[in-house]
Amino acid sequence: MSSSRYVYQYLPLLCLLDLAFSIPAGTGTLTLPPSAYATHTIPVSGALTATASLAGPLPPGASAEPTQNTINAHPHLVPGQASNSSADANQSFDFLNVTDPQPIRGDMGSNDPGPHDSAYDRQNPDTLARPTTDEGDVQQAKWPMGLSSTRMTGAGWARQQNVDVLPAAKQMAGVDMRLGPDAYRELHWHSANEWAYVLNGSARISAIDAQGRNFNDDVSEGDLWYFPSGLPHSIQALENGVEFLLVFDDGAFSEDDTFLITEWFSHTPREVLAKNFGVPIKAFDEVPKEQLYIFNGTPPAVNVSADAVQSPEGTIPEPFSFHLSRQEPMVVPGGSVKVVDSGTFKASTSIAAAVVTIKPGAMREMHWHPNSDEWNFFISGRARITVFDAPQSARTFDYAAGDVGYILVDQGHYIENIGDEDVVLLEVLKAPQFEDVNLGQWMALTPPQVVKDTLHLDNDVLSGLSREKQYVVAAQP
Repeated sequence: MSSSRYVYQYLPLLCLLDLAFSIPAGTGTLTLPPSAYATHTIPVSGALTATASLAGPLPPGASAEPTQNTINAHPHLVPGQASNSSADANQSFDFLNVTDPQPIRGDMGSNDPGPHDSAYDRQNPDTLARPTTDEGDVQQAKWPMGLSSTRMTGAGWARQQNVDVLPAAKQMAGVDMRLGPDAYRELHWHSANEWAYVLNGSARISAIDAQGRNFNDDVSEGDLWYFPSGLPHSIQALENGVEFLLVFDDGAFSEDDTFLITEWFSHTPREVLAKNFGVPIKAFDEVPKEQLYIFNGTPPAVNVSADAVQSPEGTIPEPFSFHLSRQEPMVVPGGSVKVVDSGTFKASTSIAAAVVTIKPGAMREMHWHPNSDEWNFFISGRARITVFDAPQSARTFDYAAGDVGYILVDQGHYIENIGDEDVVLLEVLKAPQFEDVNLGQWMALTPPQVVKDTLHLDNDVLSGLSREKQYVVAAQP
């Protein structure tokens, strides 16, 4: 900075000092001339407040001027978007490679010159240009985990979905968590039941019950665990780390409300800790002053049995883990299904689930769940779901990997693969058994004349209905 700049910067102060020293003592009050004050003029133009004369019709001779944002009267439309044929009326549009998707379906809608976020439009074609079969109001049924705030530590991260971000999801909430190699999710317990699905990697889990019986096991990709509310447990990643999805049977659940052992220690007087454990107070000098949450740990023993402590009360009678990865799926023409509930995973008394794979063009058949809301998590692929609600509302949503879906009990729906790779998703129910009612099976097991008189279907359609659940139906040739 030049010396002249400093002079100009402090010129007002120099003027004040000069005046102060030039006035004889006892001569009265110092009055500064206006020139002694520094002034800063900010150039402005235009009016701060709109004038009343702009209200109402324009004066004679004036006309509305076009905006600077030129309206694209001929936007790029994807195949089928401009068609008015019944065959194309409700197809799902592929906007992924479209720069500026438009809310147009046949002669419905119009171009959108902006402002808008085209990235969201590309991901949600059935929201932007919704099918004409959509009607009325259905609660929001989608939440991308990518929009959840990610809580990070030096050893992993976690992000969650609950009623704060998806208000309809009152029965269940989800947490996506990653532990780095050998990292711990510290010793803790919850006021809700915890069901988990391992997305990748492997982990060692441990827990005890109220009788002092303990449990230890290793789980890997595709496996489950279930910890009842109030029972303490811990999770440690193995050498390659682990990512898992947690589902809690309380939509208001928050990871921030977990009961952590470090927090209890830090909020208990050390003399009380010493009395409780029968050791000197100094034994607690190194206890963490705040929660660890997710932290780096000592690599565990290669074999889980080497780490296990023998309890005098024995081990938990019903295992808290289930190796679903080793279960052969039921293969159907459109994909495959694995179902697990308390009938086979006996510890999981409040959560039932299905792992569903849907081939490109295929769909999870039209159905509903009579015993629970449905919480979905999409592991791969692109899908769309239309949710039907009584008496005449329907709304279509689009999903991709990492998205959460939520459908209320009794609401009819399907899940259609609209991409070119397999859709893999979890269907999770807050129920001891996995139950669904399938539309096709219902119709097939109803007297044919009743169905024919109601829907005006011909005999060929009625005779082709399956009396067994299809779960996933293949794409039409």
